[in-house]
Amino acid sequence: MKAVGLTRYLPIEDPASLMDVELDQPKPGRRDLLVAVKAIAVNPVDTKVRAPKEGEEPAPKVLGWDAAGVVEAVGPEVELFQPGDEVFYAGDITRPGCNAEYQLIDERIVGTKPKSLDFSQAAAIPLTAITAYESFFDRLGIDVEGGNAGETILITGGAGGVGSIGIQLAKLAGLTVITTASRPESIEWVKQLGADHVINHFEPLRPQVETLGLTQIDHIALFNNTDQHWDQAIDLLRPQGKIVLLVDNKQPLDQSLMKRKSATMIWEFMYTRSMFQTPDMIEQHHLLNRVSAWLDSGKLQCTANEVRSPINAENLRWAHQTLEAGHTIGKIVLSGWE
Repeated sequence: MKAVGLTRYLPIEDPASLMDVELDQPKPGRRDLLVAVKAIAVNPVDTKVRAPKEGEEPAPKVLGWDAAGVVEAVGPEVELFQPGDEVFYAGDITRPGCNAEYQLIDERIVGTKPKSLDFSQAAAIPLTAITAYESFFDRLGIDVEGGNAGETILITGGAGGVGSIGIQLAKLAGLTVITTASRPESIEWVKQLGADHVINHFEPLRPQVETLGLTQIDHIALFNNTDQHWDQAIDLLRPQGKIVLLVDNKQPLDQSLMKRKSATMIWEFMYTRSMFQTPDMIEQHHLLNRVSAWLDSGKLQCTANEVRSPINAENLRWAHQTLEAGHTIGKIVLSGWE
């Protein structure tokens, strides 16, 4: 089967950083689906795993953790899907990724593809939707059914992949959404997605929040640059509030303000359930099906902003380079095989 892989961890400008390769088609284990991959999306996690470092892989390593496709075959204990089903999923970072014509994926972290979206549109959704959903409803404890309606949430990096779906999920739960963006095109993007207020993350946050008539914020989701936003975010967080983080910090995070406010800091890592085979691993299946239904009903909109074809090393290198530049709006998707 066709795939894109790496054997060495190189700068993305190097043609050998991601290469077109031929691999054997895998066979499903007991709860695996064998999925014929039709479209993939690219995320910062891909660039982080691929980033230059020492070491060489004995066989091509396949990255990619966002896909939509068709079930080709199933393992002997599969109960949720059958061949021919159209699915979407974000995958498992401990297994080969979706940058291949066929991929094995545990059925418990797979959802039914939204009927209203094509494969390219559907591939843009899973990783960011799982991350934002778990951040808000599992980690911060916000009521998905609207029990926290009217409360405020600050989402940094609103125009990014997680922010783009996160704004919509927060609005679906009835929250007042304040998000950060700095360029005219990113400001317009987050407003279209439903953000109530947009502030500039390159300027002091408190004065901008106070111009909205607020002195504190109920919930905070740092979806980009933890170090840059930490002190200002904790200053704005209400006493006994919670803050969720996605991006690794490079410097120590001052906890003194957290202590005085009896505040809670929580990390979100969407691979935790699959990595540790947690007893509630199937919750990602239910989560994706709920998101799929919201997309089909029009309560959520697709966040794909650029689609290129085909899926190959050249286009994947371009996508990685674009993400590493740090100015992406929405999601980058690659579709189809040559």
